[in-house]
Amino acid sequence: MSRYITDDTFSNISFAEAGFETCEFENCLFKDADFSGADLSECSFTDCSFQNCDLSNVRLKQTTLNNARFTDCKMLGIVFADCTPFLLSFSFNGCNLSYSSFYKLKIHNTSFTNSNLQETDFTSADITGASFDGSNLAGAMFDNTLLEKADLRTAIGFSINPETNRINRAKFSADGLQGLLHKYNIEVE
Repeated sequence: MSRYITDDTFSNISFAEAGFETCEFENCLFKDADFSGADLSECSFTDCSFQNCDLSNVRLKQTTLNNARFTDCKMLGIVFADCTPFLLSFSFNGCNLSYSSFYKLKIHNTSFTNSNLQETDFTSADITGASFDGSNLAGAMFDNTLLEKADLRTAIGFSINPETNRINRAKFSADGLQGLLHKYNIEVE
């Protein structure tokens, strides 16, 4: 049976060294914590905030992330597809999510603000209504991705094939047209 922890703050802790037991966290704040490489499998984080944390390469098998907020976090190589899909919701502001995977996830209205998403995998994901405000999507993989109503007006570096992705009512800036037309080998000036 897992422990239940609510309304607590964890600062300057290295869970990478100390290890991590299966817990349920609600309305907790993790600040300047090092989770790198930790196994967070079967843990639950509801209404929790992570600020300036290193979560690179954490394992999330059957982990619940319900309204989790990540700010200025390093989150390299995370397989979010391993999370429990029920009530899965999160937001990212100023995070580095490079080499992470959202493969086949249904994450409507997710906010990726001023984040680095280089080489991130969105293959077969449903990211309807997502916002990529000020984010770098260089090398991000979009294939059979549902991007309807997504906002990419201020995103940079993306390459999205309109023939293999659903982009109905998605928003792009005139500067972003090159990211939609790259496969046709034409120049947009």
